[in-house]
Amino acid sequence: MAATIAVFSGGLKMKAGVLAVQISALPLRREFARFFSSPSKVVPAISSSLRVSAVYNHHQRNRSSCSRLATFCTAAPDADTTVSTDESEKKSEPQKEEENVKETANLLDIKVGRIVKAWQHEEADSLYVEEVDIGEAEPRIICSGLVKYVPLDLLQGASVVVLANLKPRNMRGVKSCGMLLAASDSAHENVELLVPPQGSVPGDRVWFGNEDDLEQLPEPAPPNKVQKKKMWESVQPLLKTDASGVSMLKEEHLMRTSSGLVTSQSLRNANIS
Repeated sequence: MAATIAVFSGGLKMKAGVLAVQISALPLRREFARFFSSPSKVVPAISSSLRVSAVYNHHQRNRSSCSRLATFCTAAPDADTTVSTDESEKKSEPQKEEENVKETANLLDIKVGRIVKAWQHEEADSLYVEEVDIGEAEPRIICSGLVKYVPLDLLQGASVVVLANLKPRNMRGVKSCGMLLAASDSAHENVELLVPPQGSVPGDRVWFGNEDDLEQLPEPAPPNKVQKKKMWESVQPLLKTDASGVSMLKEEHLMRTSSGLVTSQSLRNANIS
């Protein structure tokens, strides 16, 4: 009996803290009852209780660690990271919008043309009718409201810039198949046709951007899509000439051909339409 008590006491001293608490719990009290009825079985029973308590405490510690780990892994990102991501997204939005406008502008079929012949519209005092060579089999017929701004003799043989993928419009009995692009001041009192660079020939494509962009230009959109998507209406307000008379989109993307830049002869910081 004394030896058994000594072993039991040694077992108590061997484990401190949590095991000591577990030993004093219900399973151990049961072992005390069994001790008085069958002393020979108490040592194995106590050893079993100690093993069960140790396994239980190990399992509890693992569960606690896993819980803490899961909480750490699923925590929301810190405030600085969130703000940085938001700012990055906000900064990218104007860049995307700018690229979309440029892509839309380069879907317009803008070409160098040469006026073969021009005359006064018979049914409209404000309109000229022009035959314009834009590199096609036959000249385009285009009507322009330039009577108040450009003398007729200056149109004959002039190099011009033509928006060619608009749907044809009936203008007082004449089907107009395009538009001559011109610069005008804010009061629309002075109007000048845009001038292609020297060396350009009828049919040369006009685009917005740098010289390298020529290799990546998309095919022009068909007239139906230009009208349906209102491409010209979205691009036109963003077209200007700068302080030196160079035509551009959004004051950044230069209007050019493979021979150079499109300009206005004398109108600076002017609208283009």
